[in-house]
Amino acid sequence: MKALTSTIAAAILATLPLAAVAETPQRGGTLSWAIIAEPPTYDCHATGTFAVMQRVAPHYSTLMKFEPGNYPNIVGDLAASWDVSPDSLTYTFKLHPNVKFHDGTVLTSADLKATYDRIINPPDGIVSNRQASFTKVASVEAPDPLTVVFKMKEVDASMMTNFASPWNCVYSAARLKQDPNFPAKNIMGTGPFKFVEHVAGSHWTGERFADYFRKGRPYLDGFRSVTMTSAARVNALAGGQIDAEFRGFSPTERDRIVRALGKDANVLQESWLLHMIITFNTERKPFDDPRVRKALSLALDRWGGSTSLSKISLLGAPGGLVRPGSEWSASPKDMEKWPGYGRDMAANRAEAKRLLKEAGQENLTLTLMDRNIAPYVTAGIFAIDQWRQIGVKVEHKQVELASWYALQNSGDFEVFVDSFTQFSDDPSNVLYKYASHDRSPVAVHRAIDRELDQLFAEQARTADKAKRLELIRKFENRAMEQAYSVPLLWWQRIVVMNDRVKGWTMSPTHMIYQDLGDVWLAGSR
Repeated sequence: MKALTSTIAAAILATLPLAAVAETPQRGGTLSWAIIAEPPTYDCHATGTFAVMQRVAPHYSTLMKFEPGNYPNIVGDLAASWDVSPDSLTYTFKLHPNVKFHDGTVLTSADLKATYDRIINPPDGIVSNRQASFTKVASVEAPDPLTVVFKMKEVDASMMTNFASPWNCVYSAARLKQDPNFPAKNIMGTGPFKFVEHVAGSHWTGERFADYFRKGRPYLDGFRSVTMTSAARVNALAGGQIDAEFRGFSPTERDRIVRALGKDANVLQESWLLHMIITFNTERKPFDDPRVRKALSLALDRWGGSTSLSKISLLGAPGGLVRPGSEWSASPKDMEKWPGYGRDMAANRAEAKRLLKEAGQENLTLTLMDRNIAPYVTAGIFAIDQWRQIGVKVEHKQVELASWYALQNSGDFEVFVDSFTQFSDDPSNVLYKYASHDRSPVAVHRAIDRELDQLFAEQARTADKAKRLELIRKFENRAMEQAYSVPLLWWQRIVVMNDRVKGWTMSPTHMIYQDLGDVWLAGSR
């Protein structure tokens, strides 16, 4: 974690006592925090939006999880211990005893089996967004009440990461037997907080679960998640009506809140596992021609754009298909070899013009589809200005979120400002976006590339890190040359909260560390 940016934030933090990190947690109080979107479902397995995750995470447990304060290390949640066979084809987990659901029933391995069977082979009418992560699992077995065993069809180098996904909420087997769709409209888990109520457009509340299996947790009496607009959350945090917002603010929003809160502001900054992408519809002419796609990527000054846009927006560093700064990312030297990443923009744009002329598209016009919110609009305006410099004329079409999804999924677009986020930096999680359209539902470029698919499969079963890195670089090199979808800039995550909020862990993703079990409020009593 990198603490703080901006002179104003640094000055404030310099006044904070170093001993704060060793403070003794206090019990009591209700954490009030903001969120800007309503959940389309309550079912963790069926969706990927933070609007669900950040609300439901306090109510559920998972088999494994990312260790707070030590991302990306993985530790047990419901699992007390585990063992992986020498051939990596059998995973055996021993569960904590006497874990209770919020209805008082005791969790057993049958609940884990029912949960993962639902993820891996969802019943008719049940959506499983996590199904692709577990395709290599042959069976889930529950040989005794506290043991669950996963048998693999083949080696999966990402398996422990998949088990640590925050989306694998563990459900009650009894409730699922009564109604497989029970989690879509009901909350009943083993997490630190019991569900109280959800009033759409207003709030979501939870109260401390007294029988939570981690003794002494949670510290809070409860939490209140308030639904509000993006502008309202800034005003509410600056005015002290809420304690936190866990997704992120722009630099200008950050500075406004810091000025208002003064010494009570706590600012945390990290690179974000979320990036802006330019995606081409490879089924539409002339974007079926790699020369055209490559030319448009070459014209984008990512290094210069990062310098200017990071000061005013959520857009941050240039990077490849893997988050810059992660253990799997390409170095700047590696990146500079890719089309559109060389630092000599005059040479890049000359080559872009040459490619367009060779493709018969020197007078290219296109329509850029975009979401009508920041920083999507910011990214779109930047791309349009870059393409203008190689003679490309662009119509900027800005649409609401529902239309944005509908148009990309139907293929009714030429080029659009795309984005992608995941819960971890694991290569299989993030490269999935760039695989063939028929192998990945999130690869909306509509291209089929079996070379990329083969490289993806090879890296997924390669346990040796050095060899896996070589395969990832080969995948990136191929993806950048073909330019079906190309990264523009990665986001920067800036979280601001009232300094009385303690025990919360910053990370590169807004999908983990949201169960609030370790969070407490200073001066709550």
